[in-house]
Amino acid sequence: MEVEPARRDAAALDPELLQLPELAPGALRENSIIADALYSQWLVLPDTAKLVKSLIEDAKAGATLNVTGTSASTNAASSSSLPSMFPAGSAPPLSPRSTSGSPRVMRRGPVAGPSSLGSPLKLVSEPVREVIPQFYFKNGRPPPRDLKEQCLSRIDHLFFGGEGLQIQEFRSVTKDICKLPSFFSSVLFKKIDVACTGSVSRDAFVDYWINDNKITMDMASQIFEILRKPGYNYLTQDDFKPVLKELLATHPGLEFLQGTPEFQERYAETVIYRIFYSINRSGNGQLTLRELKRGNLIAALQQLDEEEDINKVLRYFSYEHFYVIYCKFWELDTDHDFLIDKENLIRYGNHSLTYRIVDRIFTQIPRKFTSMTEGKMGYEDFVYFILSEEDKSSEPSLEYWFRCIDLDGNGILTSNEMQFFYEEQLHRMECMAQEPVLFEDILCQMIDMIGPENESYFTLRDLKRCKLSGNIFNILFNLNKFMAFETRDPFLIRQERENPTLTEWDRFAHREYIRLSMEEDGEDASNGSGDVWDESLEAPF
Repeated sequence: MEVEPARRDAAALDPELLQLPELAPGALRENSIIADALYSQWLVLPDTAKLVKSLIEDAKAGATLNVTGTSASTNAASSSSLPSMFPAGSAPPLSPRSTSGSPRVMRRGPVAGPSSLGSPLKLVSEPVREVIPQFYFKNGRPPPRDLKEQCLSRIDHLFFGGEGLQIQEFRSVTKDICKLPSFFSSVLFKKIDVACTGSVSRDAFVDYWINDNKITMDMASQIFEILRKPGYNYLTQDDFKPVLKELLATHPGLEFLQGTPEFQERYAETVIYRIFYSINRSGNGQLTLRELKRGNLIAALQQLDEEEDINKVLRYFSYEHFYVIYCKFWELDTDHDFLIDKENLIRYGNHSLTYRIVDRIFTQIPRKFTSMTEGKMGYEDFVYFILSEEDKSSEPSLEYWFRCIDLDGNGILTSNEMQFFYEEQLHRMECMAQEPVLFEDILCQMIDMIGPENESYFTLRDLKRCKLSGNIFNILFNLNKFMAFETRDPFLIRQERENPTLTEWDRFAHREYIRLSMEEDGEDASNGSGDVWDESLEAPF
């Protein structure tokens, strides 16, 4: 081996030109050729030969070899004696050294300082294994120990004596332990009493409520699990009927209906229809847990359990709202077969709707009828219609009427489609001797009102972004509301601002209930006076 040429080549190396990057512990192990080349080059350095010769002489003399060490001072001394091909302070980082030649050994032992050879190479530690706690539980998250013990203590207090509870005694368990509305008592009792024994034992309740981790669920999930049928991942309208039955039997605000079971049934149906209209956004009659959580039904149930006046629970359960819906339907259903046709519906709101929009409704494009009778709308279909007609600010209403106006079903409302419905409005204005408003002017007004992303058409997204979008539909097919909007009363505007929590439906139902109740009181008064007059005629003189 020619040593002199190698020495000259080593001396001619420029450290600044090498620019060696820092190496990971396993880099040299994976590239053994580079390690061998570096080691061979280190051996041919002049200072290396002197070091080897000195070590051999010390070994012959029996002196202690000071090559590797554990202390910082030993490392510093050995590093100062190492030959280097680079000037001081400019050496690139080297790979970490270990007695076994494997970086694994160095990772196992404690690192107290730099390597024994004084290498400035930074040690790259292995990533620390982070323990991620379990976040998914198939049957729900288990309850904490404190919560479980507290709940068991209350259970032992209610299930005293080890005897089971009857259905009439189970109400306190539903209210105090489960923290559910009291009118869920019967359905929860029957959910646990699968064998229909008429009694629920302590162990059966603990197994269902605590061992199945119902206690740690949110209220929406608890109610969903209680109501749904086994094997189903959604709720149907029938699942709510037992809850409404118990509500009618126990709520003080509905006691006056005890003697009229036919109206109890209609009230329960109306409440369920309203729930599915607002929450079941897919419109398939299958209420999912996601839809239940996104809606406001849980808050309404909690308010209902605390409020004795049923009419103060405006969401879904108000009896006054039911009364308005039912009376409106009964007025249109002239033959009282619980079905209405086009000629009946055209009379709604004092003939406020156009024939074209009524025809569109009966094509069942906005919603498939449930009446199962050709050309007839049932009570459930009417509930969806009246809620959509009287509150066009709600998203279900916007979707309902958007499908009506979207003649080709392409998801946009073009000027031609809107003009088709407005033509009849224009004709009605002329017949009523009102100054007609040209469609071109109306279109500009609607564009300014909505501010669509593309002024050549409206999308459902455009309408949902604007609070005044309901007026678009009134302009197109409801002349009475269109005129009312054009000449709106400042007093009504101030009232709306004073009660921003009330929806358009709430205000409509309140006005109509007052009107209907006054009409009924007037009829009762006239009938009563007639009865008195008849009695006076029959009395002997």
